[in-house]
Amino acid sequence: MKKILLVEDNETIILGLKYSLEQENFEVEVAKNVVMAKSKIKKQDFDLYLLDIALPDGEGYEICKEIKEKENLPVIFLTAKDEETDVVQGLDMGADDYVVKPFRTRELISRINSVLRRYEKNTKNENLIKCQNIIIDNNTAKVYKDNEEVFLTSLEYKILLLLFTNKGLLVTREQILDKIWDVAGNFVNDNTLTVYIKRIREKINDKDGKIIQTVRGIGYRVTEK
Repeated sequence: MKKILLVEDNETIILGLKYSLEQENFEVEVAKNVVMAKSKIKKQDFDLYLLDIALPDGEGYEICKEIKEKENLPVIFLTAKDEETDVVQGLDMGADDYVVKPFRTRELISRINSVLRRYEKNTKNENLIKCQNIIIDNNTAKVYKDNEEVFLTSLEYKILLLLFTNKGLLVTREQILDKIWDVAGNFVNDNTLTVYIKRIREKINDKDGKIIQTVRGIGYRVTEK
């Protein structure tokens, strides 16, 4: 269930919108001013924010700025201000949509769903890590070579993910050893790491080290070429 923070001081709008959103299976928290909103943002995580601009103790712009500084999460402004400068200011701060009051509830819900789908798609794409013909899907912890799944152990996957997330950079053996533990929680030693790298290369058909390059005596580097 997606969780929404509604920041609004109009009681009529709060009651009607909260009811409609809950009918669409959203969980709704309400804040009636800037102070209350900031407090909830610090204590809880939300999937989307609906912000009025004109609030009793400030403006929704201030809340939007704090949200975007914390994490890139969707923000929709609800406001009676329809001047072009107000719209531009909201969008320039990173808002994803701008709905002018009075609004149709069904249209707003449609916009909310659209924004959430866009963020989910972007998040999914960000979790696909590609290099040459290898893809790591960090959503499912699976690895593919030429679109065929490659089956790695948990520790092999962790090592490959560490190398791929530092693509193009030298990752020292010490850095790898510092980050990984075997499935029993035991420390992996230097010789064992060499064995794991060899196994990974065999499984992704990289025996000649064209994907995972060895930097002799130091570590490894994943390369695009």
